[in-house]
This record gives sequence, C-alpha cells and structure tokens, in this order.
Amino acid sequence: MVNITHKSSTLRKAIATAILKVSSPETIAAMEQRKVPKGDVFEFARAAGLLAIKKTSDVIPDCHPLPVEYAAITYQVEALSVRITVEVHTIYKTGVEVEAMHGASITALVMYDMLKPIDKGVEISTVRLESKEGGKSGRKKHLPEQALQCAVIVCSDTVSKGEKEDTAGKSILEKLSGYGLEVHTYDVIPDDAEQIQLKVMELSKAGYQLAIFTGGTGLSARDVTPDAIAPLLDREIPGIMETARRYGQDRMPYAMLSRGIAGFIGDLLVLTLPGSRNGALETMDALFPHILHVYAVKDGTRHE
Repeated sequence: MVNITHKSSTLRKAIATAILKVSSPETIAAMEQRKVPKGDVFEFARAAGLLAIKKTSDVIPDCHPLPVEYAAITYQVEALSVRITVEVHTIYKTGVEVEAMHGASITALVMYDMLKPIDKGVEISTVRLESKEGGKSGRKKHLPEQALQCAVIVCSDTVSKGEKEDTAGKSILEKLSGYGLEVHTYDVIPDDAEQIQLKVMELSKAGYQLAIFTGGTGLSARDVTPDAIAPLLDREIPGIMETARRYGQDRMPYAMLSRGIAGFIGDLLVLTLPGSRNGALETMDALFPHILHVYAVKDGTRHE
C-alpha cells in the first residue's frame, strides 16, 4: 500500500452514486410497497451497502483500513430508475472515495440480486464519484491569493563553518516548492542570538511574509533560536508548534524536547523548526499547507 505515515488526519468526505434500472413500473411498485419476495429491497440493500463501506479494505488490496465516522445511503426513484446516493465521512490520513463507491456498488448489486426473480431486465448502469472533500482537493483553499516572499534560514555553527552539509534547509526548500511557494532568500548563519535577531528583523523590514528558521530549537547551550526570536514576536501563535510537536511525538519519542515557537513580527510569520532533516520534514508535513490559511485569517477572513 502507499505510505501515508507522513500525512495528518483531517476530515474527509465523499459522495458516490449508482443507478439501478428496472424494466417495468410493476417492479418499482413492488419495491415501494415492500412486496418483493426476497424481502425489503431498500433496507436489505442499505444494510449490505453499509457493511461494504466498512469492509472496503478487505476486498480492495491497496485501500487502507480507516475509521468510518459517518455513512448514509439514500434512494431516489426516478421513473424506472433508482438513484443510490452514498455519503461517507472519516477523520483520517486518506480519503473515502473508494469506500463510497464500494458502498454504492454493493447496494446496487444487492438490489439487482433481490429483483432478478421478478424482473429479468434489471441492470446496473453507472457508478461514479460525485464529490470529495479534504486532502489534496482541499489544498488550494489554503494558498494565499498573492505570492509570498519566503525565506529559509539555517542556524548552525557547523554548517556555517563548512564542517557539515545543510540537509534540513534544503529539504524545506523542496517542500515549499512543492506547495508552489518561491524562496527568495536562503541563508546559513551561526547559532548566535544577535545574528538571528538581526536576520529576522532584516527580513521583516524587507517585506517578507514567511521566514522559516531551522536549527537551534533543542536543549544544548548553543540552541538559542527560540530564545532570540521570542522577544521580537508581536503575536505568538502557540497552536502551530503544539501541532508540530504532537505530530512528531506520534513518530518518535523525543519530539517533546523541541522548543520551537511561531508567531508574527509585523506581517512576517516566523517559524522555528528543528535542525535535523527528519525533524524539519516532519514539522513541514505537520503544518503545511493548512498553516497558509493564517494569512487569510490575519486579513479578517473567517474560519470555514
């Protein structure tokens, strides 16, 4: 199966439909009057469809087992057709499109099986996904309407001296590029509080909107990035790094030791990430693209 361990659980929804066609009005009447010999077609099929939704990963090899938080199956009779609508919700790392379509397919198939003794012209015509929300489909709504001026600053004594190659900063650059964000400044500075403060104020005065500092968020004597930036913040946003630490803690036990902070200096959003490549990548995965909604909120847009 596809690796989804880097993803965060979010609310995801999907709606799928299937069309069942019969050959005579008498078949529709028998269904509506609950006179089909095999039983109540609508309720039997609904029960089977709900079971199919929950068992999708058992029969579709590449589907991940996931918690089904909500499922509903409804019917609409249109002349000699029955439109089956299946809606599924989950709070998980991957979507429920296949679950919804599987539910619609099995619902239609059970109806077919129950009706075939009284109507040889029954057929299943169309199974399709009508809509989905969450995941990649919801990514665009988080992106700011205008391009952001972004900076990535690596805080590291060893990297600034050329004793070690930067991997964390370059990984952040790749992640930002994947979200369509252009980095205008990439720089490496020592673990020095004064230089960190000068750099962040320089970016703020230059009109940057996003500055990501990587390195110096740990507990060693030279880890001073949060201490240098905290006094300069006009508005701290604690939930950002709370989210990052919670995400990291699910993956390794030492994430709780990160002292990263985040907040605004004027119009500049400052994030302080761990200096390890894995720590930086995990923080990016935890925060993006949803964090970009902060710019709309800051400008007065209400949360959806």
